[in-house]
Amino acid sequence: MKKTFVLVILFIFPLVAYLFFASGVNNFGKLPVLTENIPDLKGLNMDGKITILGFLGNDIDDVKGNAFNLNQKIYKRFSGFVDFQMAMVVPQGNEDGVESLKEELGELSDVDKWNFVFETDSEIETFFQSLNVNVNLDENLGTPYVFIIDKDRNLRGREDDEDEGVKYGFNTTSVAELNNKMEDDVKIILAEYRLALKKNNADRSK
Repeated sequence: MKKTFVLVILFIFPLVAYLFFASGVNNFGKLPVLTENIPDLKGLNMDGKITILGFLGNDIDDVKGNAFNLNQKIYKRFSGFVDFQMAMVVPQGNEDGVESLKEELGELSDVDKWNFVFETDSEIETFFQSLNVNVNLDENLGTPYVFIIDKDRNLRGREDDEDEGVKYGFNTTSVAELNNKMEDDVKIILAEYRLALKKNNADRSK
């Protein structure tokens, strides 16, 4: 009896655990594509990159807290991945404010993968409309929401979020949302690409 129990623990349980987690990867291992073919940003290549996309607006001082939340909860955790980057769209004329923000962020972490793209008001409005999301820019051409763009320039999100239903973006004013939802979703998309890379390598070796 004891021998049978030991055999179950040593062989059967690991197999059941493997099947459970493999099933989890298959069922929950991908973030839905909500908007396809996001245009490239001026002067920033988004192809082949996982991009966290945001819109800071004209009042940079007012959104510094949001940027710090994003930096601490998302950027510092994932900036070590080669294909990860931040892209903040900012109206032209805010270059000095952005420089100040970068200096302050630089006191907390490196800012190598923080990219700031300066565009005209009309360019920002047109680009934002292409995202086809359910939130709007405010009067300063900014939003506290940030969006996950995959390597093929598709916007990824949730189709069955427990609070919002379809969830296009993540509110950077909420540390809880960054911790509990956005971090998980970035992990999922990184795992998705790692699994795809392993599969491609395995196929080549056959």
